[in-house]
Amino acid sequence: MEAPKVVAKGKGYVAENMLKTAKEHDIPVQEDPSLVEVLGKLDLDQQIPPELYQVVAEILAFVYRLDKGGAEKR
Repeated sequence: MEAPKVVAKGKGYVAENMLKTAKEHDIPVQEDPSLVEVLGKLDLDQQIPPELYQVVAEILAFVYRLDKGGAEKR
């Protein structure tokens, strides 16, 4: 099993457009400037390095909680 990969990134207008598109499609966004800084240094399709696994786990927990909350509303 491979580690998660960086699948999209952007700065300025591109980043703003990504956030706008996420909001238009009700995709939750977790803002974390320090994580953005670290992940921004990675290349597209690059695996997340082991030292970031804890942070990625926190993001996955965030997504899980959102998903669980949505399932309860159905």
